[in-house]
Amino acid sequence: MNHNMGRLIRYILIIQKLSGKNKFIPADELISYLNLQMELRGYEVGLSIRTLQRDIAEIESMFEIEIKNRRGKGYFIVERPVNADMRYEELLLNFDLLTSINNSAETSGFIIPEHHRPKGVKSIPMLIHAIKNSNVIHFDYKLVRKDNKIISKTVNPYFLKESLGLWYLVAIDDMGKLRIFAVDRIINPELLHSRFKRDESLNPNNLFQNSYGIWDDESISVEEVEPSYSPLDGYFIKATPLHSSQEIIIDNNEEFRIRLRIRITNDFVMALLARSNSLTVIKPQSLRTRIREIYRYAIERNN
Repeated sequence: MNHNMGRLIRYILIIQKLSGKNKFIPADELISYLNLQMELRGYEVGLSIRTLQRDIAEIESMFEIEIKNRRGKGYFIVERPVNADMRYEELLLNFDLLTSINNSAETSGFIIPEHHRPKGVKSIPMLIHAIKNSNVIHFDYKLVRKDNKIISKTVNPYFLKESLGLWYLVAIDDMGKLRIFAVDRIINPELLHSRFKRDESLNPNNLFQNSYGIWDDESISVEEVEPSYSPLDGYFIKATPLHSSQEIIIDNNEEFRIRLRIRITNDFVMALLARSNSLTVIKPQSLRTRIREIYRYAIERNN
């Protein structure tokens, strides 16, 4: 593991912790937090008070953030950065995702991730650690379609999947069912000591092969869909295909038309509507009617 990257992650963890709700953090609490967070990221632990003091000096030099230790209370940031929680949470997530793809982090200096990040990303390092090490995890989960009811779940985590800018955990629950959990609705995740044996037949490439995005509702049949676009929109759809089944039927100066085999879910309909300016649904007729009704209601709302 790259030691320079490890130090930088440690600096950001210190800033983030000291930018939280509690202004003062005792040295032993700060060291315990850093050891846990670095262990979750696959780095060696055993941070000493001397190393912490050296890190704080480096932070002041690198980030121009002054950190002091008040006797009897703990470490604190003399002048807290504006929106520190948000900025350093984003930066940490970028590091976590990059290092999970490439442990040496050789590409991290050449990739510019998106600036905005969804809520709940603080749990991603723990989830990555649990997935890599086949650790069972426990958490509370918010059901937004049921008046934000909170339920408790103990699951075997398998994969993290991003869809439309949001992150989802793909896991097997205690009933042996494959479930999908929105990471932003996972509350108080806990890494359990028990481990599970991974089902190697569970192939992530096959899980969502018939769907757009994260939802693969087997009660919705797979259909052949033919959307038509302008040549300009076609250029972008060729660069970023709507689905792995995408097949180009017509590509000329007048029309760009594709064929897909996919479940027509709400997510897929929203993806089609993203290019409403030139979209024409050729088939199936049921989808053509559905799109027309969406346009009709939109016109009525905006008149």
